[in-house]
Amino acid sequence: MDKLRALTVFRRVVELGSFKAAADDLNLSKAAVSKNIYELEDYLQSPLIQRTTRKLHVTDQGKSYYQQICQVLDSLAQADLSVLESADSLKGSLKISVPMSLGLVEINPLLCAFMQQHPALAIELLMTDHYIDLMEQGVDIAVRGGATLADSSLRSRKLTDIKRVLCASADYLRRSPPLHSPADLSQHQCLVYSLSSSARRWSFKKQQQQQDVELPVSRYTVNNGLALAQTAKLGHGIALLPEYFVKQALAQGELQQVLPDWQTEQHSLYIIYPYHKEQSQKVRAFIDFMLLHFSQI
Repeated sequence: MDKLRALTVFRRVVELGSFKAAADDLNLSKAAVSKNIYELEDYLQSPLIQRTTRKLHVTDQGKSYYQQICQVLDSLAQADLSVLESADSLKGSLKISVPMSLGLVEINPLLCAFMQQHPALAIELLMTDHYIDLMEQGVDIAVRGGATLADSSLRSRKLTDIKRVLCASADYLRRSPPLHSPADLSQHQCLVYSLSSSARRWSFKKQQQQQDVELPVSRYTVNNGLALAQTAKLGHGIALLPEYFVKQALAQGELQQVLPDWQTEQHSLYIIYPYHKEQSQKVRAFIDFMLLHFSQI
């Protein structure tokens, strides 16, 4: 038995929840995955995974063993990194997950600059507005609009606060009822970003006043911020968007800020990474690069 291979296979079976998924992830046959698990269980004289035709169940011994071997495998991986990486020349690859719209507007150009600094480093960029499991997807770093960590094996660093702007086109505002306070939004077409944690409830503050607005049913709901900005520019309603997405449109007059005296609820941008990646020079270098950039904005 190749014990290191068997431990790696067992770890991925547990994390991905199936033999087939682990086989695909490790570029092995399903039979090879089964063989590794059977040999490991035989060696330990203990069942680790109970298998049925429909699903698998990790035994109590298997759960305990998984926790311990993850530490061993991560330590081995870190030992490899300490030799493969040097302070002067970052090598290998980084898999990075970023939100789609923010990735296109702000982060992808930063990645290009980072690659220019480190020509021996390869970047795999995953753009998605949905939260993904970093461990399951093998992601080294994620940039997210929130620091909620469902997995205790993850760490986070705040990059910056994100100012959000309520805006609409001049054409829309000319043909719509006047807006004097957030309560007036009930008479308007409000364009909704469906993946927001408060998609249909917008909060506003003005000095000591606060107004929470339950939005009317929207004619337009979308899961992409750039599409939302485009729809607002075309005169279909009012959108609440990160300033990153509309800065140019506001400067050129394609959009106008609505209710500028009222502050909208502020969001923040974080960088997320698995705790065992903390000592990776590649990960640390990218985090430092991002922190430096956003500290200068």
